[in-house]
Amino acid sequence: MATVAGELPVGGRRDDHLSGTPRAHSADRWIFVAMAMWFIGIVLVGFIPDSMMKVGMVRAGARAPFPLVLHVHAVLMGSFLLLLLAQTLMVATGRCALHKQVGVAAFVLVPALVVVGLLLAPTMYYQVWGGAHFGPPQVRAALAPVVPLLENILLLQINAGVLFAAFMTIALRARATHSGLHKRMVFLATAVPLGAAIDRMSWLPSSMPANPWATDAYVLAALAPLFVWDVVRHRRIHQAYVLFLGLYVPAAALVIVAWDKPWWHAAAHRIMGV
Repeated sequence: MATVAGELPVGGRRDDHLSGTPRAHSADRWIFVAMAMWFIGIVLVGFIPDSMMKVGMVRAGARAPFPLVLHVHAVLMGSFLLLLLAQTLMVATGRCALHKQVGVAAFVLVPALVVVGLLLAPTMYYQVWGGAHFGPPQVRAALAPVVPLLENILLLQINAGVLFAAFMTIALRARATHSGLHKRMVFLATAVPLGAAIDRMSWLPSSMPANPWATDAYVLAALAPLFVWDVVRHRRIHQAYVLFLGLYVPAAALVIVAWDKPWWHAAAHRIMGV
């Protein structure tokens, strides 16, 4: 994916009104601030009630304490979202030099998020799998049906990790040469893991746990304001969305095909070594 980004044309392209340049209309810069706040709102609405409920269960002894890697992941993701908001505010207020300096932090946060995500998925799986196989009888009975669900969710976690890494690679590669592609790909990459927050909004109509298609639909809906604004302003679809959909849609289709299939559960057992 880095190669794809490196080969994208940087000369002769149409003026990018949403690039954050001083010539851009002020609303073209503030739309990205609004999108950053929108993403943060989705995460807070999805995770705060769910986290408070689970903290209460831990205190009541109804579930195991949170592993350390979960706390690390939460801190990293929160830091990344705050960085996203700060970066958009800097561009919107004309502090582009500071934006570039602070943006270097993404080269640390993004790899850290990917690595911690790779550690978090098996950690949570082993915690539940161990309770389902070696816990007291009542615990085994409660957790046995959760294990197959976690194996399905593993599909979403792998998909989100791969796509987030791919899109952020494109974004960071384009940082110095293609500002329009860079900023859009950052937001498109950030939208991918929003599914984890959306799935925790139990009040939303959902296809889960039978099928994850609704989660993908909500992720695309979360991106809709930026896409619509972009199309209205440019009268065309930016190449960032073409790249995004060219990977996101096939990946989502593969997840749906594999979802809850016996061969996938067998593969998940091999991946997890159980």
